[in-house]
Amino acid sequence: MAELERRIATLEERGREQPAMTSEPEELWALTRLQHDFEAAGLAAGGVLFTGALTLPTRERYRWQMTFTTDALLEDDADEAAECLAALGSPVRLRLLRAILAGRRTAAELTELDGVGTSGQIYHHLRQLAAVGWLQTAGRGRFEVPAGRVVPLLVALASARR
Repeated sequence: MAELERRIATLEERGREQPAMTSEPEELWALTRLQHDFEAAGLAAGGVLFTGALTLPTRERYRWQMTFTTDALLEDDADEAAECLAALGSPVRLRLLRAILAGRRTAAELTELDGVGTSGQIYHHLRQLAAVGWLQTAGRGRFEVPAGRVVPLLVALASARR
């Protein structure tokens, strides 16, 4: 267990640095395990895994992982995927999502942000994000990113880094 914790700490430290590709087998432990699992399941085309364990500024904790086969990802409905990704294509929506993850949960709190527009415009963006599953209402005019979408959202943001 201590060895696994050491490896995770090393990966977290590297996550703060510029990402780098590596071919060192001991540094590819997650990839090695993933390949083994796909091969054991007879899935020669392989797939992807994304996962996360995090604590938001609100002290909410999330642990999440999902594996997708290559075939499943290539066969998914392109229109649905485009709609979901398009909702993230707006800088205002990304700013709103980040603010919600950081703890601003009501439209009133969100209107305090610079550059997000009027309350009517904010509600328009919130409805669009909710329509594709990036947001849900949490009662009393509060919004939240559903638990199963927190890590995928952060993965999407990470994938946009250059």
